[in-house]
Amino acid sequence: MMTFQECFPVWNKLNATQQERLLGSLTTRNVKKGTVLHDGSKDCTGLLLIQSGQLRAFILSDEGREITIYRLLERDMCLLSASCIMHSIQFSVTIEAEKDTVFWLIPADVYKSLMAESAPVANYTNELMASRFSDVMWLIEQVLWKSLDKRVAAFLLEEIAIEGTDILKITHETIANHLGTHREVITRMLRYFQNESMVRLSRGTVTVLDQEKLSALQK
Repeated sequence: MMTFQECFPVWNKLNATQQERLLGSLTTRNVKKGTVLHDGSKDCTGLLLIQSGQLRAFILSDEGREITIYRLLERDMCLLSASCIMHSIQFSVTIEAEKDTVFWLIPADVYKSLMAESAPVANYTNELMASRFSDVMWLIEQVLWKSLDKRVAAFLLEEIAIEGTDILKITHETIANHLGTHREVITRMLRYFQNESMVRLSRGTVTVLDQEKLSALQK
């Protein structure tokens, strides 16, 4: 099992006092799949550094539709769960465990003090925030300009890469929530993919039969 020191990217750039303060403030949490860890801008949960598992950050429309803005895997850090430390950012994001997950929680006030003292921590934080907003801008581009067949194909290929298998244990509802659309729309699209021999559908499972065809759809 990896240690916090191995996973925290700028650990070696901190002095001994800062390292001690950071380690002394940490808590390790185990959460089950489906647990909501952070709920909107009213929460200032702290920063999450993932030891194992998978989290999903998403936004909710007024009608209650979800759309995934990014996913967090092993060794990823989540900043938006502590958006209160960045005054210019008012971003209402929900963070949920997609799998059973173990993560370290860094209190927001401790991290904020490290940012003020340590240029490497401040630089790392700014780079990470820029990367996350780049993800959000990419998502906006997808939603505005890309047809749904391309987005569903891209999502299935991303799932294969994450899970390491062509047999995806996933419901149509879950795909719809990731892509910000309705389950019925996803079901129609997947049936079209099945008719084209790209996937095979069964209850709670999508088996990808032809990755090349799905990739070609995105061109």
